[in-house]
Amino acid sequence: MSARFPLLVAAAALSAAPAPVLAQQWNAPDALALAAAGSARRQEAQADSTLASYRTRAHGFVFFLAQVGEEGLAQPPRLVKADELQVEVYWRAPNRSKQVILGWRDGTFLPTDINYHRDHLGIVTNNFGDLIRIGEGDEVRDVPHPLSPGGLQAYDFAITDSVVVEGVEGSVSLLALSARPKDFSRPLVVGTLYLDAGTAQLVRFRFSFTPAAYLDRQLEDITITLQSSLWENRYWLPYRQEVEIRRRFSWLEFPARGIIQGRWEIEDYDVNAEFPDAVLAGPAIGGLRRTGGPDSLFAEPLSEAIAAVARPLDEREMAQIRADIERLAGNNLLSGLPSARIGGAGISDFVRVNRVQGLALGGRAVLGLRRNRVQLTPSIGIGTSDGRVTGGLTARIGTGATELTASVSRRVQDFSDYPVIAPVLNSIAAQEFGEDYGDYVLLDAASAGVGHRIDARHVLAVEGAIERSRSLEVESSPATGTYRPNPALGAGIYRIARLRFERGAGSSVAQVSDVRGSLTFEAGEGPTNYRRASGSARWLRPVGRTELVVRAAAGVASEGVPGYRSFALGGRGTLIGEPFRAFGGRRSLLGHVEWRVNAPAPAIPLGSFASTGNTMVLAPFASVGWTGGAVTNGIGTASDGARPVVGLAAELFMRLIRVEAGMALRTGEVGVTVDIGRDWWGAL
Repeated sequence: MSARFPLLVAAAALSAAPAPVLAQQWNAPDALALAAAGSARRQEAQADSTLASYRTRAHGFVFFLAQVGEEGLAQPPRLVKADELQVEVYWRAPNRSKQVILGWRDGTFLPTDINYHRDHLGIVTNNFGDLIRIGEGDEVRDVPHPLSPGGLQAYDFAITDSVVVEGVEGSVSLLALSARPKDFSRPLVVGTLYLDAGTAQLVRFRFSFTPAAYLDRQLEDITITLQSSLWENRYWLPYRQEVEIRRRFSWLEFPARGIIQGRWEIEDYDVNAEFPDAVLAGPAIGGLRRTGGPDSLFAEPLSEAIAAVARPLDEREMAQIRADIERLAGNNLLSGLPSARIGGAGISDFVRVNRVQGLALGGRAVLGLRRNRVQLTPSIGIGTSDGRVTGGLTARIGTGATELTASVSRRVQDFSDYPVIAPVLNSIAAQEFGEDYGDYVLLDAASAGVGHRIDARHVLAVEGAIERSRSLEVESSPATGTYRPNPALGAGIYRIARLRFERGAGSSVAQVSDVRGSLTFEAGEGPTNYRRASGSARWLRPVGRTELVVRAAAGVASEGVPGYRSFALGGRGTLIGEPFRAFGGRRSLLGHVEWRVNAPAPAIPLGSFASTGNTMVLAPFASVGWTGGAVTNGIGTASDGARPVVGLAAELFMRLIRVEAGMALRTGEVGVTVDIGRDWWGAL
């Protein structure tokens, strides 16, 4: 068949996967028969004397990404390092293979000294055979393949979908055969195999593992997709492969994750090629041991190559695969991390400084049932100046794409919907200079809710809560300066219902357009009754080698909304140049547009493995805000019309530091802020 046919197979398999059309009946006779036929076909393929060998070229990318942020890690990961490889692949029956790295180049976008397992730098030539090994056996070792002779006894099977693929020279019907362990305590896989309905040949396999399969205790999960294409109208050979390996601290529950993503495309097979035995000698993956090789192997600069294949950095597909696998697993836990860990939602959960608590210390633990998605999270904290104890207990129960939560808590929190400063930086500014950019309320709350992941990017959640809000006084003194008073935001006891819809990030690279945001509806009954709606969105659009970023936020509430649920704008984080939170009310609009351009910058070495980078980001921006509607015990006053601001931002040290200078056009006042990049705030 022509090379066009594999592309149609790929597109059809992807589009068909999320929408099952057949009832899911585990171990029905037709499912068991298909599994047995698939297993037999794999054994026959290994013994097929008409396929003696092949030679091909694999082009691949290996990315290392860092993901930090608020609890749940909803923000997209940041690209840390990218490697691009050209690999010559040789295979000879029955199962001998050799891969030779001919070209290898890399780019570092944040400081790192990561080294990969050698098998991360090559492809899977035999669909993993009967026993699956990853990371040279250090990450996963000898896990039975569902279609191996032993796998037929270890897994449940169900036919969950079917699709007809139209190719250039005909059509192929595929059946989706889902596999799950009979015993989730064993080292096995969970996933879906797409088999040719006519021959039972495995065409596509996407899967993850049970916790017992992970040998490295820092492994959260591994997700893999192997896809084959039909050559010479007979042989299903590797065509596209993707892997995502996610790691977190084994002993610490903290919103930080390291991710290795690989994507490979294999084309232009020379079937039954002749080559000497010496080619297969030596290690399975030979060739270059470090970056190098002729530049002629790469047709364009690395940055453009990354932009051209931005899909591997697009979290939507892998997130969708994980969501589908979770549905297969039901309430069985799939994370390889230890079930009991200490932790915090960020550094400031452990230690922080504000004017109502002084130095506050805290922490929490995560306690889970090892084989089920049931998790308890107790937390405790104390303020050294006010002596107030805070904390709570949260219970989560997950099943498929749905999670039930219940919690009781006492917490001190800033009232605003708009974060304005990195929490760690706020603690330093509060302690040393008396500049505390929070306005605090004490909340005692009990809540219960349910969240459902609609697909890879969209989540719908419903919550009911009882909250008691109380005002707080300034209880501490800074090293220099004086604190401003904390506003009286307490409003008594309210019964509250919330509905939240969230669209998550899709990509971690700048060259891909993306829209993300959230919308929340809230109704409260108590000393007053109120209704409230708020939303925020971020749109990124590439413009040549630059990018346009638009952020918007809006809120509206009825009369009777308590002060701690009102809105406020001005100054740091919203309208640079205007007084801090000078404008407030029960209605609010905020818009921000910036044009981001890379500019040269001096590189500062950071040891032998990285530097601060030789570029910086310059971003002229314009912002506008408006507030209206008086609120009893609210913060700020109506804005008296729109409040426009223009300015310039600079992001330095690989976008870790952001400096903003803005001028309020109505007053001519200028403000300057220095902060850590917003992407890192959730972990700080």
